[in-house]
Amino acid sequence: METDGTPALKRAQPLRPLHRRAGGFAETSGRTRHGRSVGGDEFAFVCSDAEATASALGERMVVCLKEPFKVDGSTIRLGASVGIAVAMAGDLSAPRLADELFKSADIALYGAKADGGGNVRVFEQSMLERIHARQSMKQELGGALERGELSLAYQPLLDLDSGRVRGFEALLRWSHTTRGNVSPAEFIPLAEETGLIVEMGDWVLETACRQALLWPEEISVAVNVSAVQFRSDSLPEAVACVLARSGLVPGRLELEITESVLLQDSEHNMRILHALKDLGVGIALDDFGTGFSSLSYLRLFPFDKLKLDRSFVEDIGQSTSSEAIIRAAGEMGRALSMVTTAEGVETAEQLEWLRANGWSQAQGYHIGRPSGAPSVWGMFRD
Repeated sequence: METDGTPALKRAQPLRPLHRRAGGFAETSGRTRHGRSVGGDEFAFVCSDAEATASALGERMVVCLKEPFKVDGSTIRLGASVGIAVAMAGDLSAPRLADELFKSADIALYGAKADGGGNVRVFEQSMLERIHARQSMKQELGGALERGELSLAYQPLLDLDSGRVRGFEALLRWSHTTRGNVSPAEFIPLAEETGLIVEMGDWVLETACRQALLWPEEISVAVNVSAVQFRSDSLPEAVACVLARSGLVPGRLELEITESVLLQDSEHNMRILHALKDLGVGIALDDFGTGFSSLSYLRLFPFDKLKLDRSFVEDIGQSTSSEAIIRAAGEMGRALSMVTTAEGVETAEQLEWLRANGWSQAQGYHIGRPSGAPSVWGMFRD
């Protein structure tokens, strides 16, 4: 079992009340034999009960630790996640098997926390298989760039006034020799976790800028900036160097920054945003509507573009509440002199609704699917 509070909170507060409450399970949980702390906020329990009973105990732990703590007059709210591993009778006689049991419980705990915390998970062999597969993919991703397995696909951005394509968003793709096409939803988080996203992000930026030089001068290219890249003070310098090497006019480059990137360290965020803006590149607030800090940043920083998350667009024609939010977001963007772009447009009806309600741009499969650089260049030659 491990608590789900933020690390800063857990470090800052005394843990004795937590130890007392968790330790009480060892005395009141039926046939539980041992219960002790194995780390500041992590506890291990050894039970002689059946799996169902152990799961019920885990659920009780989660419920119990939801209750607030009083520490030095302050109310502390945490929570807990529980991982359970089950051994057959006699298995614990070998120290090696006991160690494996503990590791299995830890893997189940990781799964419980990955599901959002406040959960109980029982170890299954498939959990270990997923971890091994993840580690294997991490190793293979490390050499993907060197092996030439990474490429860029470009999705068009349609100007709704003129009906013409005015730009493309560069999207990273990984074509593995044996795995085939790996979903960005799988490998991008791994790249961020390992730090590979910095090298890969530099390659994406350089490649996109060089390929955009082959397009007409009025066509822009948009590149996503990850949270890991954005935390680096050297990001503005890296962008400036790429622009200088490639020869691309800064105004043709747009950097897309998601709301989630801006959730922490406002002072650093504002410094980086202004440094990028000073280069002359466009700054877009991506996935608008999915985070918590958007309105504050719209007030503090002059974004060039607002990109509405696709989850709202898919509700057009189905939810009057979503349509009201889309109208309000569009009006706000126009009032702030921003280009307003709707993502995830997949039907003609959605496109016409956005046009009728004053949105500037649309992006999605109805406009065009992502395609390689040769296909994009072919559009302009034709």
